Amino acid sequence: MSISPRGPLRGTLTVPGDKSISHRSLMFSALAVGESRIEGLLEGEDVLATAAAMRAMGATVERGADDIWRVHGVGVGGLLQPAQALEMGNSGTSTRLLMGLVASHAITATFTGDASLSSRPMNRVIDPLSKMGAEFTASPGGRLPLMVRGLCPAVPIEYTLPVASAQVKSAVLLAGLNTPGITRVIEPVPTRDHSERMLRGFGAELTVEDSPAGKIISITGEAELKPQHIVVPGDPSSAGFWMVAASIVPDSDVTIANVCLNPTRAGLVTALKLMGADITELNPREVGGESVADLRVRHAPLSAIEVPPELAPSMIDEYPILFVAAACAEGRTLARGAHELRVKESDRIAVMAEALTAIGVAVEEFEDGLAIQGSGGDPLPGGAQVASKLDHRIAMSMAVAGLVARAPVSIDDVAPVATSYPNFFATLDALTE
Repeated sequence: MSISPRGPLRGTLTVPGDKSISHRSLMFSALAVGESRIEGLLEGEDVLATAAAMRAMGATVERGADDIWRVHGVGVGGLLQPAQALEMGNSGTSTRLLMGLVASHAITATFTGDASLSSRPMNRVIDPLSKMGAEFTASPGGRLPLMVRGLCPAVPIEYTLPVASAQVKSAVLLAGLNTPGITRVIEPVPTRDHSERMLRGFGAELTVEDSPAGKIISITGEAELKPQHIVVPGDPSSAGFWMVAASIVPDSDVTIANVCLNPTRAGLVTALKLMGADITELNPREVGGESVADLRVRHAPLSAIEVPPELAPSMIDEYPILFVAAACAEGRTLARGAHELRVKESDRIAVMAEALTAIGVAVEEFEDGLAIQGSGGDPLPGGAQVASKLDHRIAMSMAVAGLVARAPVSIDDVAPVATSYPNFFATLDALTE
């Protein structure tokens, strides 16, 4: 697909339901006894892979004509042996969290995925789950395809996260749901806390306390989860593309409705405001234990910053689009402390460095981030084809870059966008009519 400037973005839009919350709402509903209802579920390929996996393990998961998803759960401990391999597509979240679920059930499951997911290491989840008694047969390097043999009863552990990863934390907590006793995760650096909020909402006995070592999250096993009615707020990662697009395209004025602003997810809003972005939070409210607001974003000149490294966990998925904002700012932006970008759907540091360089942006690459020399608000040169490397966020970020380029920016493959934001390009058309 080739993207060129289209003039200002104007209008009000909604973004798809939050991906993290969508995955968890399906999993936890499948472990509750009774019917849960989910409104606003993200219907991208990643979340549909989770829905298919929960069906394969015994839950009834159906989408109604009213767009509400209804899940009849099997109860904690009630997961059934899947008849065939669980196909995860491109979804690392589905894979890692479901490995945790399977680890404490007396079942065996095989996980497969596409080429991108199959290149991503799973050892960070395999290590703690092995301590709980699960057995793993993985491809070389701890990669997919891999097989998990769960142990029931599993062994409760106390595990300190070696890297800031909400997926690893959640995998251990989910294994702890069906493990007798108390399973503890110690989190030296805070990460997104949707699992903790939602598990409490479903009735799990879960506590969070501060300590010198970090947050200690404790879950009491053999839990009984109660069905819930969940309204999924808009995904802040998806909203990020429009925040940046409206900030860098002159005369833009966009309102993004119903965005999740959980403090562990709002790092991009903080970073853009530090750069001078004109972002106003309208109608702040709480929905299902999550902070939500409508965001009005108007074009504003951006200035380079040194991105505070402590923001990294709260905006780890938004770095690719932040790099595009930096490319349009006045001065040299330094964004470091984001080692996790190396093991996402692609190596997002290397891939964004290559893509931005191709369209004429001066970039310096570090092991944990990038330094980017901005254009001071002038159009980017453009005029190149860039590789998305099967990564939805790379494809959407470079599409936004194309909106402020002198010559068209071509993206080799935009099909991966369907994993998280199937209507992205239709929304772009609507905002630029």
